[in-house]
Amino acid sequence: MRVSYHNDHSGHLDRPMEYKVYGHAGRPLLVFPTSNGRFFQYEDSGMIAELQGFIEAGKIQVWTVDGIDGETFFSKDDDLQHRIERHQAYFRYISDEVMPEIARVSGEANGGNDIRPLLTGCSMGAFHATNFLLRFPWLGAGVIALSGVYSTKHFFGSSLEGSIYFNSPLDYLANLQDGQVLRQIRNLRLIFCCGQGAWEDEMLEETRALEAVLQQKSIPAWVDYWGKDVNHDWQWWRPQMSYFLERWLAG
Repeated sequence: MRVSYHNDHSGHLDRPMEYKVYGHAGRPLLVFPTSNGRFFQYEDSGMIAELQGFIEAGKIQVWTVDGIDGETFFSKDDDLQHRIERHQAYFRYISDEVMPEIARVSGEANGGNDIRPLLTGCSMGAFHATNFLLRFPWLGAGVIALSGVYSTKHFFGSSLEGSIYFNSPLDYLANLQDGQVLRQIRNLRLIFCCGQGAWEDEMLEETRALEAVLQQKSIPAWVDYWGKDVNHDWQWWRPQMSYFLERWLAG
């Protein structure tokens, strides 16, 4: 398996940002880490080994990026606007710095074809992947979100001031009226999954709430609930990812 490590200075964040790329060709898979996670988490958790067959067959090329949750959603700073603006800068890093690099590398690896990435993540990574794709649907092809929450209330309380609102999918998606953006979202291939076991209560509640909003907006999505033995943990996210990825790639 081809693996490369990168450490580039981000102009939007004014700090070094690390990431790794696994594989030589295929659909780009952009992975956001769980809460306070790092770019190496996907490998350390066993997920790269889980997806090895897809990677070595040239079906996917996995991009695992760093997060900055400690400066944003999990920061102890009382200045909520400073925290959310730091997150906005992180999303600009993804959209303006990471995405063009994915397009360049993927184009070279796939014979010049422009293949938009599939976004994914577990837990907080599911939140970031979903939030990014819904805000910038023209930049991705779909999402596989496992055990996510989909509002900002867990991090910013009841505040929806400023950019907080525009990072709370359950709020902004429910109120979205822009026909062009809705058409772009409806053309995405969306998969959401949550277990019903230990530590999944908040995620289960918000996945159900998101399902209701998606239905209200006539946005096609596969929302799947696994059993009461399925916990909020990597031992379940690994088989879930293989299961859904195989079906997403098959169309």
